[in-house]
Amino acid sequence: MIDANENPLGPCQSARDAVIEIAPHGGRYSDWLTDDLVKQLAESQGVKPEYVRVAAGSTGPLHDAVAAFTSPQRSYVTADPGYEAGMFTAAAVKARVVKVPLAKDYSHDVRAMLAAAPDAGLFYICNPNNPTGSVTGRSDIEYLVANKPKGSIVLVDEAYIHFSDTESVMDLVKADKDILVLRTFSKIYGMAGLRCGAVFGKPALIEKIENYGGWNFMPITAMVAASASLKDAQLVPERKRINAGIRSDVFAWLDRNGYSYVPSQSNCFMLDTKRAGKEVIDAMAKQNVHIGRIWPVWPTYVRITVGTAPEMEQFQTALKKVMTGAVTASVSPRRMFRNELPHPC
Repeated sequence: MIDANENPLGPCQSARDAVIEIAPHGGRYSDWLTDDLVKQLAESQGVKPEYVRVAAGSTGPLHDAVAAFTSPQRSYVTADPGYEAGMFTAAAVKARVVKVPLAKDYSHDVRAMLAAAPDAGLFYICNPNNPTGSVTGRSDIEYLVANKPKGSIVLVDEAYIHFSDTESVMDLVKADKDILVLRTFSKIYGMAGLRCGAVFGKPALIEKIENYGGWNFMPITAMVAASASLKDAQLVPERKRINAGIRSDVFAWLDRNGYSYVPSQSNCFMLDTKRAGKEVIDAMAKQNVHIGRIWPVWPTYVRITVGTAPEMEQFQTALKKVMTGAVTASVSPRRMFRNELPHPC
């Protein structure tokens, strides 16, 4: 299952222990745990607690921000290919969706984004980008913040930043710029199914998105698991090392075998199948290897999640059979829904 950008390592041991310990209290809302996690996140990023709002994953705050800052008069601007969730909310509020192709180096083309939407309400930057795993430089994001239309905001989704060497823009939040930063425990922390994330921004922006979020009842299991994960100083660097090593080995194998792909600093990458990507997805599923989906703008590319070393060896074996024609496409009903529809990933 290397199709949804999940972390196959799952939650760390201390997080698992915390979930078990808190489970008997699952009948309570436990608001104090929310306050404790907000304080912990604020301290870890050097901001005041009023700059932080936690949520069940980071997709919720993304939807809330789009609803708050876009409208029929204010466009939603995103990369193409890019993570689609914000586009769904923009469509719901009847905002114009502006999709801008990535630059030649696969970064966000911020100048083209500015030119394409002088009426923008929100610019969405996923960094590293989902699905390509490519990064956008700090100077480009600063340029976007400095030159955006008055009244608009920049939303930087740092869901995958811990896998990369790129620089966070959290200091722009501290400087009270018109920017929101999303973080999640779904990726490197391995908590996709537990659902915990946060949005960081100056209080005036946080207040606006809270108007759309309603009551913020958090899963108590997620909160204690997140708190325990933050206390594990070795978790992020160790998992970054593991992912980078496996990813590097896979890229070396792809290079040796003449396959094309987009270089990535994340836990996913885009593979050029040189044919309809859907055919390859189905043929891989026939071998019980479930890879990600396609983006309409790149119909011959499929997204691959970096799994464990044994999983990626299985992927390599299956891919070779598909690419040489030894295995052809076949529908896999059990996984069709997962492969074809966007997830909070």
